Amino acid sequence: MRYFWTFFWVFVLVQMLSYVVSSMTEGGVFNFQSGAIVSVGVFILIVIATAVIPNDPVEKH
Repeated sequence: MRYFWTFFWVFVLVQMLSYVVSSMTEGGVFNFQSGAIVSVGVFILIVIATAVIPNDPVEKH
């Protein structure tokens, strides 16, 4: 379930970012498909990053 919500929020936020950036560029056109592809890539990067980062407690020095 956490992967579903992670993908949902990544998808929504990347689509929003894609819309805003395309609106700010002169002659830019919002493209839903490119936002969807980028959101899948960002989701994969987030899943990989959470798998690589250790979850062990830090020892006191």
